[in-house]
Amino acid sequence: MSRDLLPGVTGVLALADGTILQGVGVGAVGDAVGEVCFNTAMSGYQEILTDPSYMAQIVTFTFPHVGNVGTNVEDLEQISGSATTAARGAIFRDVPTRPANWRSDADLETWMERRGVIGLAGVDTRALTRAIRERGMPHGVIAHNPKGEFDLDALVAKAKAWTGLVGLDLAKDASCLQPFVWEEGLWAWGEGYVKPQPKPKYEVVVVDYGVKRNILRALTSVGARATVVPANTSAEDILARKPDGVLLSNGPGDPAATGEYAVPQIQKLVESGTPVFGICLGHQMLSLALGARTVKMEQGHHGANHPVKDLTTGKVEIVSMNHGFTVDRDSLPSPVVETHVSLFDGTNAGIALKDRPVFSVQHHPEASPGPTDSLYLFERFAGYMDGAKG
Repeated sequence: MSRDLLPGVTGVLALADGTILQGVGVGAVGDAVGEVCFNTAMSGYQEILTDPSYMAQIVTFTFPHVGNVGTNVEDLEQISGSATTAARGAIFRDVPTRPANWRSDADLETWMERRGVIGLAGVDTRALTRAIRERGMPHGVIAHNPKGEFDLDALVAKAKAWTGLVGLDLAKDASCLQPFVWEEGLWAWGEGYVKPQPKPKYEVVVVDYGVKRNILRALTSVGARATVVPANTSAEDILARKPDGVLLSNGPGDPAATGEYAVPQIQKLVESGTPVFGICLGHQMLSLALGARTVKMEQGHHGANHPVKDLTTGKVEIVSMNHGFTVDRDSLPSPVVETHVSLFDGTNAGIALKDRPVFSVQHHPEASPGPTDSLYLFERFAGYMDGAKG
């Protein structure tokens, strides 16, 4: 594409192949480098932009109208609240609309500016999405300058120089630094996020690789007290807490890189007989711990409308997904059983052990604002903990 800037341009996306997309800058001023992906969800943009799994990524929203429900202090997914451990930028078809929702306390542009998230609007997101589908997720730099002054060659060079997500352990940066207990349940109409039960039925340790708040809320809502521990916590320290179950959380980066220190600990947890439940990155690292491999995907899975089949029940569920790596299903060893599969491309979406209360899924059963087809998996986890206690 031409390197000549059009009149009124205040935002650009510079790709490593030299392509320049021009538009209107929104949100924070500056530039950020990352992997450009697309998300097909029609809602939940605040949750998407605060999901730690999007760390080092620039999210293209395929739904054209974003911003109508505004933002609020409740619908955050990351624990820390820092923009440095979530999406680096956002790309929109149209300039975000003004909010018209009773829960809103700030419009999307203002919220992005406060958090340091750079946005670009006025882009043909359909063409960008098609390019990603055909050629994979490119490295890019998103930039916003109200004066319209950009060094395009320098931005392209920055995109080219970025090494990408392969081999990158980001979980250590997205993780908490100290253990803490979570005390908030799922959102209920008229109540907001409900308080936990005074006497929890289960003690669950959550290994934080970049955990989403709604995972912790879902655990609380099935009667668990969730104690969150850092990503590099040893199996000995986890088991010393005498948990009824251990949850391996979602998170960003290359699972093989995080697995360098996490896999040996996960193997010890599995050997202990403690029920283990993995979600997204947690699923990938559990698979690595059991002897499988993970590989980088061309376009990844990002959206809230992905069909997945539960092979244990025969049900097809619509789920939320957000991952750029996948478990190589052909590398699954015995006694690992494939339990879920993506109906989009046939990639693995879940595993379980035949002889232990250990299972995981690639998708997000806790998805907020939805869908909730697979929320029952937290009840399944509770059933495993009941069985182990019995």
